[in-house]
This record gives sequence, structure tokens and C-alpha cells, in this order.
Amino acid sequence: MRFPSLEDGGAVAARASYTGQQGDMTSRRWFHPNISGLEAETLLLTHGVHGSFLARPSKSNPGDFTLSVRRHDEVTHIKIQNTGDFYDLYGGETFATLAELVQYYTEQQGLLREKNGDVIELKYPLNSQDPTSERWYHGHLSGREAEKLLLEKGKPGSFLVRESQSKPGDFVLSVLTSEEKLENGERKSRVTHVMIRFQPDGKYDVGGGERFDTLTDLLEHYKKNPMVEKSGAVVHLKQPFNATRINAANIESRVRELNKMADNTEKAKQGFWEEFEMLQQQECKLLYPRKEGQRPENKSKNRYKNILPFDTTRVALRDTDDSIPGSDYINANYIKSTLDETRGNQPCKVYIATQGCLQNTVCDFWSMVYQENTHVIVMTTKEMERSRKKCFCYWPDENCSKDYGLIRVLSLVLHQEKDYILRELQMSRTDRVRLIILRYNLGNDQAINRSHH
Repeated sequence: MRFPSLEDGGAVAARASYTGQQGDMTSRRWFHPNISGLEAETLLLTHGVHGSFLARPSKSNPGDFTLSVRRHDEVTHIKIQNTGDFYDLYGGETFATLAELVQYYTEQQGLLREKNGDVIELKYPLNSQDPTSERWYHGHLSGREAEKLLLEKGKPGSFLVRESQSKPGDFVLSVLTSEEKLENGERKSRVTHVMIRFQPDGKYDVGGGERFDTLTDLLEHYKKNPMVEKSGAVVHLKQPFNATRINAANIESRVRELNKMADNTEKAKQGFWEEFEMLQQQECKLLYPRKEGQRPENKSKNRYKNILPFDTTRVALRDTDDSIPGSDYINANYIKSTLDETRGNQPCKVYIATQGCLQNTVCDFWSMVYQENTHVIVMTTKEMERSRKKCFCYWPDENCSKDYGLIRVLSLVLHQEKDYILRELQMSRTDRVRLIILRYNLGNDQAINRSHH
């Protein structure tokens, strides 16, 4: 499609081709649906730094948008035109979505300039809060992704709410109906999508009828009063399809939501219980083999028979006797951030997830710590919980040392704080360099450990 170029509106966007590839910027956490220019300036000057930015609806031209960018101690506002077919900066490249425009100028530093030629840098998105902490809210999710989730894991009446990609600031209610449609000669369940409008006065509606103060109020109403499509089909909202991916800024409100008690009309187990049960049910759907942990010689090294490392990402012990079957096995997996993998040649952070030590795996645990040059150990359980052994004590008493195979660990200092215990440990091996490890043992299933050379 060929797009016309329009007159410059305050900032010059250098021309370049754009393929529409999307990355982190498509999360749209930088979009603030209900703030003014003055509020944007206050947010950026209070919480941002040079290069911080956000996007918001235009107050002077309804339907358009504004990109607000902090530049040292000032804020620059750039107009974004929305023609209904594309978005642009009143000149320059054109984009199908607001997210693509923001991503493009974030990745192509130097293309966005003032009229005098000064570069406007988009470096750090200033994130907004989600409109609700309800678990049925999935944030940035495309219509295709919503359909895939509902068709694969939902059942008739399952619903979720997501951001609208075509109309930033609005939302979409996606529902798996009990009806079927014919697709490529096959009959498949049908997902319907209902636009939820967010009005300038802060109210929500579905294009007519009643208006509501919150998304929750809107959904509660249509649970009791089902919507009817133009075709005459009734859309029943029976059970929420809950999200497990959340915005880090909203973690406190999500934890509160997960801790809520179920009422009499819903299942007895909700929140954390429900999510853990879902994980257990997905065990049989695992796509990656876990054969090493199932070998007879390795079974005694697993605390739980159903929690095993993936063969493709497991940690293999290197300094072992090859003549002993399973000598390289420990119940541990590497974890890499997919976001870090997109950063080119920059080193990505690597984590290791492992089980609470068993008495017969403590030596392997310390061998792994030494082998992997581990600087941080996070213990997420107590040694004993509800009279059940969760982790064997893998450190010596204060001012004492203990040998774990070839590794000697010396307990140097113990700090007893209100909410955690900190142990400073020294790890050594006669033919290697020494390490100092700081171990934080938080109460109630939490622990954080740090180390220094």
C-alpha cells in the first residue's frame, strides 16, 4: 500500500523503509491512556531520565496521539497523526500501528529530530499501570494470540480482556463461544471479539448501552446479562481465562489478587492454588525430553519423581568419573532470558534452577556452584516446612568448615536480621581460586544469596 506524506508538525522524521518487525516495544507499557500534557511532563520529570518517553491520546486533536519525551530537564511533545489507515509524525515513514511507530524510532536512533536538527532520543519507556489487577486481563495480546489460547486451553464461555491493537486506549473482550464455524473444511469453535471503549470521562462501554466505572464492573454486568451479537448469537461469560504473565510494576497488586479467598459461587481453590494445579496438569504436555532424570542410576538424586530437568538445558557436571553411570547428573536446569538473547553481542544473564539439596546430592550441589562460578544462591524454601524435609542443610555451622567432596566450605559470619538470615561463606579448593559467598535466608520460603570474589 502506498501512503501519502504529510506536512511536518514540529519534528522531522527521516525517511526509511520499515518491515513491521515487532519486539519489546510492542508491549505498549509506555502507553498512558488518560493523562494530560502537564501530567505527562510531571511523570517524566519526576520518574524519568534523559531519553524517557511515553505516548498518550492527544487532547487537542481527538483520535490522534502525542509522544512526550524527556530531554535533560525539559519535555518535548511530538504530534502523532492517526488517519484511520496509518500512523505518522505528520511526515516521514508511515506505520500500521502505534506500537510499530514507537518501536521504529526507538530502534533507529538519530532519525527523529527537531526542525533545527537536534536529535530526539527515545531510550527508556516510562511504563504505565495496568487498568486492573484482575487475572483475566492479558494486556498486550493480539487477536490471533487470544484465539489460540482460548481454543487450545479454554472451554465454551471462557473469556479474557486485552488491549486493542487497532485503537490504543481501548480494550477487547475475547470470548470462546459454544458455536462452531467452518474453516478449511473443518468445523472449529468460534471466538468472538467485542470492542470495549474507554471514554474521555473514564467510563467503559461496548459501543452502546450502560457505561461502567471499571472493566470489572462491565464484565460483572455482562456475566449476569449476556450480550447478543447482530447474528442473534448469545455471548455467555462463564469462566475467566486467567493470565499468568504480568507487568513487573504490578506484581504487588497481582499477589494480592492471587491471595484472595474464593467466594461461594466459585471454585474452592483459586489464585496460587489454581495456578500450581494448572502446572501439574501440564506435566503430561511437556514437549522436551527428561530422560536423564528418569534413568535408574539418577532416580535417587531427585527429590520429587515428577520434577525433572530437561535434557536440552540441564546442568551437566564436568569434573566427574566417566566410568560411573550418571556421575554428571544433577537435578538442575539453565535458565536464559529470551530478552537478553536479542541484545546482540552483549553477554546475557544465565540462571540455574535446582531442587532443594538431598543428603546424597550436597557434594554435587557444591561442585555445580564451583563449576558454574555462581555468585548468587537463592533459597526459596526452609529446611523444614509443615514437618516435611524440604532441603538438606548444605552449609556448615558458624566459624566451622566442612568438606563436600573436593569443595571445602567455611562459614565466616552469620547475621540474624528481622526478616532474613545472612551467612557469609568461603568456598575453596586446593588447586583453585577462592570464592566468597553471601547467603541471605529470608523467612517463609524466601531467600536471596550474594557473593563476592
